Amino acid sequence: MASLQDQLRGLVYSTEHGDMCPGCRQPQADCRCSELAEQERLAALDGVVRIRRETSGRKGKGVTTISGIPLPADELKALAKTLKKRCGTGGSLQDGIIEIQGDHRELLKAELERQGFTVKLAGG
Repeated sequence: MASLQDQLRGLVYSTEHGDMCPGCRQPQADCRCSELAEQERLAALDGVVRIRRETSGRKGKGVTTISGIPLPADELKALAKTLKKRCGTGGSLQDGIIEIQGDHRELLKAELERQGFTVKLAGG
């Protein structure tokens, strides 16, 4: 991580190119930070999809989280939509982790295994 002085010294706007990316210091049109972050996320996965139930930080309401799915962001979003529809509940996609409202671990495990993923139930 760059020091605060390095961050403050960086070019923010150029009359020639417009807005500059603070991460790679390239014009916004040429910025590849999101692509590199997606590649790093996919490289860090071990190929096992983990499903668990969580209640922390949700006022006691349980959600089922699915992490470790080795798909690009757009395909992950489509998969989240089909899984929410299959469970008949709401949910969200945040930082590569799919959250489905309620406890649907067994249903989601069966659905993901049917689609060819290696699935493991994690947590309690």
